[in-house]
Amino acid sequence: MPYTATHKYARISPRKVRHLADLVRGKFADEALDILRFQPHRGARMLEKVIKSALGNAEHQQAPGVDDLVVVDARIDGGPMFKRYQPRARGMAYEIKKRMSHIKVSLDTVVAPNSDVARSEAE
Repeated sequence: MPYTATHKYARISPRKVRHLADLVRGKFADEALDILRFQPHRGARMLEKVIKSALGNAEHQQAPGVDDLVVVDARIDGGPMFKRYQPRARGMAYEIKKRMSHIKVSLDTVVAPNSDVARSEAE
């Protein structure tokens, strides 16, 4: 059973967060948090909070083996946009799109007969 958490309407462009999601997809949750902790990007803080929330959801639902949860899905979808206009030369106006994103993370257990062996092999 996957344990999910979402952050809707995050005030950051999806493009800025997708490369961070690619870094943590398929990693153990604690390893993903360590990776994001040392990234200097603002989107890393947002993604880190969503992963922590998914871990909290797993603990609340009494998931067996919370230490063995893997980030199986980290999806960054586009949200609505604020549309603003900036004045330009000769009376023209350019549209500025302030983008939002929806961050969704799913955690699930390792599909292996012995999770300790699978974790030691993965490291």
